[in-house]
Amino acid sequence: MSSRTRAREIALQALYEAEVNPTVDEARLERFLQGRLRQPALVGFATTLVEGVRREQVAIDAVLDARAVNWRVARMAATDRAVLRIAVYEIMHTLVPGAVAVNEAIELARRYGTEHSPRFVAGLLGRVLADARAADDSDPSPIRAHVS
Repeated sequence: MSSRTRAREIALQALYEAEVNPTVDEARLERFLQGRLRQPALVGFATTLVEGVRREQVAIDAVLDARAVNWRVARMAATDRAVLRIAVYEIMHTLVPGAVAVNEAIELARRYGTEHSPRFVAGLLGRVLADARAADDSDPSPIRAHVS
């Protein structure tokens, strides 16, 4: 498992914890990330994912709701939701190639979701990625706000 894959996995766990326990404080999440990853670069990457998803969650959920067929984000399994949110954040707000974000999400869904999760995640993120690519092709300034 690559280091960044491990950081995504830990970010997924932190987002899941924050969702099932909304009273968890930022300091606890930070300690969790540091305790699990230890390397400053990986802690920074995971922190960026967790903070980015939490900050952009309303917009991310709107993207997912618009592209999910017969599903609303609120009805999705919590692990699938967290996996999808991380991937959409990476597609929309980072320089991570979309295909990498999708592949990483599918692997996380395989590991943490149900037997149906990988296909569900792949299908939904395929639509998100196609729309992001179409937006990039038609308008150079739109959907993706690149951050380092």
